[in-house]
Amino acid sequence: MGAGWLTGDVRGRALLTRRLGTEGARRLAASPSADAAIATLSAGPYGRSVRTGQSIAEAEHAVAATTLWHLRVLAGWQPREGSGLVRHLSGWFEIANVVEHARALAGQEPGGLFELGRLATAWARVAESGSPPALRAALTATPWEDPGEGTPAAVAVSMALSWASRVQAAVPEAGEWAAGGAALVVARQRFALGAELAEPVARRAVTMLGQHAGDGAWDAFVTGLRTSARWALADVAGPGELWRAENRWWARVSRDATVLVSRPRPGRAALLGVVAFLAIDAWRVRAALQVAARGGQALEMFDELG
Repeated sequence: MGAGWLTGDVRGRALLTRRLGTEGARRLAASPSADAAIATLSAGPYGRSVRTGQSIAEAEHAVAATTLWHLRVLAGWQPREGSGLVRHLSGWFEIANVVEHARALAGQEPGGLFELGRLATAWARVAESGSPPALRAALTATPWEDPGEGTPAAVAVSMALSWASRVQAAVPEAGEWAAGGAALVVARQRFALGAELAEPVARRAVTMLGQHAGDGAWDAFVTGLRTSARWALADVAGPGELWRAENRWWARVSRDATVLVSRPRPGRAALLGVVAFLAIDAWRVRAALQVAARGGQALEMFDELG
């Protein structure tokens, strides 16, 4: 164990105190209005970016931005190996930026962008693209690979699968999370949205998930998944229950993270657990905002998150 791992572990455990936790998120969900919930958030651990008067969308982005800031701080205190691990696990934020860029190129109203800092991999290059075809070409020349098309939907699905594949290779401790998440992405695209995968994306899905990832009906798709991915959709009757499968995915990550952070020695495992807990908290808080927007009258929906 090097001094870098020890210092990074201390910083990571300190960041874990910057969470609302399950009970705090539930109290937030019970707020009488979205404005009340946002005001509460602005005075708490997410107050770095959340401000009173923000819309729900702005507050959700601010929650994610605060989490990204914590990850940037965390990466800065790690040895080189740990910084790389955080960068791989933070790919969601770069995906979000590129999808918003794709929306702008498609003439749609884009959302806010994240300041990636050293957690970026290809954002600076991709951000220079000036048309959907140029965006596709830019992504193809990076580890994010060819999305098949430059539309926001195609880019989102392709980058999600590339991210899962890269995490599986670089952070094997999170391999089953990545595979299960990839299965959810493909299932949502093919069966909930009724859209087939672009040809280069379908090839990657087959490589990662199994031969039925790009064809077949629901049952064939699920039973044909590799064991590392099938758990995320086990006992899910059909695409109408994908939201339950997503909750199951987060619950699995939460259980695993609890074990990881309990490791007595600092290192990759403990760091992975910290990153997971920060992501889980942001997910719960963003869900709580949606429930609060309904006047706190849908707490049973929030409790389904586990």
